[in-house]
Amino acid sequence: MTTEKIAFRMFLNPGCEAEYQRRHDAIWPELSALLKERGVSDYSIFLDAPRGVLFAVLRRSAGHGMDSLPQHPVMQRWWQHMKDLMQTNADGSPVAEPLPCVFHLD
Repeated sequence: MTTEKIAFRMFLNPGCEAEYQRRHDAIWPELSALLKERGVSDYSIFLDAPRGVLFAVLRRSAGHGMDSLPQHPVMQRWWQHMKDLMQTNADGSPVAEPLPCVFHLD
């Protein structure tokens, strides 16, 4: 199966690092299942604590369904659950900036 790797960054509010970690340690099973169902795999989020920046990288399958995630009720609930911890858009989604790949080594 062909996959595409994408990376992006998001932005935590100051002092929210521990709570962000706690909520992800208790990720909802229905959210994990939804992401996998929509073709997301090998998803990691890293924290640059001094800057409050989250770096995320994931793989998505060819024909993935990520574009429909914003309309899904589970995703919308998760965004509401997380919005007090991070910078968000008007729809509650996290502010996310795509990061282009400039080097890759297999």
